[in-house]
Amino acid sequence: MSKSLVVITGASSGIGEATARKLSAEGYPLLLLARRVEAMEALNLPNTLCRQVDVTDVKAIAAAVAEAEQQFGPVDCLINNAGMMLLGLADEQDPAEWQTMFNVNVMGILNGIHVVLAGMKARKTGTVINISSIAGRKTFPNHAAYCGTKFAVHAITENIREEVADDNVRFITIAPGAVETELLSHTSSDAIKAGYQEWKQGMGGVIAPQDIANAISYAYNQPQNLCVREIVLAATRQQP
Repeated sequence: MSKSLVVITGASSGIGEATARKLSAEGYPLLLLARRVEAMEALNLPNTLCRQVDVTDVKAIAAAVAEAEQQFGPVDCLINNAGMMLLGLADEQDPAEWQTMFNVNVMGILNGIHVVLAGMKARKTGTVINISSIAGRKTFPNHAAYCGTKFAVHAITENIREEVADDNVRFITIAPGAVETELLSHTSSDAIKAGYQEWKQGMGGVIAPQDIANAISYAYNQPQNLCVREIVLAATRQQP
């Protein structure tokens, strides 16, 4: 392959799907990971391996990466995009939802990093892009646990960036505001969903997954000696 392997988690819809389409069009071979393998296969992208993997299963991630590397060469970029948003008040929300979010949003990115980072350090090149949120920079009503996971993503990314900078490995945080994805559908409260939709309409609509894919492409395609550490982007009329 003329270009190096990119791994994308949560690639079956939304930001992951848009990023897969974008980077595939740029000529990158891809390993796409998500729980819905049929949706990824339906993209019908060239030089792409699709595997049904839950990011909370580090052994499954490792097996898929090993398979893809055998076919396309070493992973040059990992895009940790898989995530869940389960909103609610601390005294009302089911604690099981908090555990689910922390497992996916925090342990999921750590699992992916654990699988690919040693190889990147040994090769003295590589990029890890973690999809966080503006909710990783400030708080929102009903978002306590979700914000906790995204603040963790920001902290983990910056901490490891400092650890591996001398190994010429880049760590990048992408922090979107509201995006038109399936993320809100995970929330069980109809009232919270309705309020969120009203908020989106009040700002005149939110940004598209393609906008995030473009930002990811921009950051990744910079020379290896340049690290765009963080990109924050949202609809112009989004206030918080």
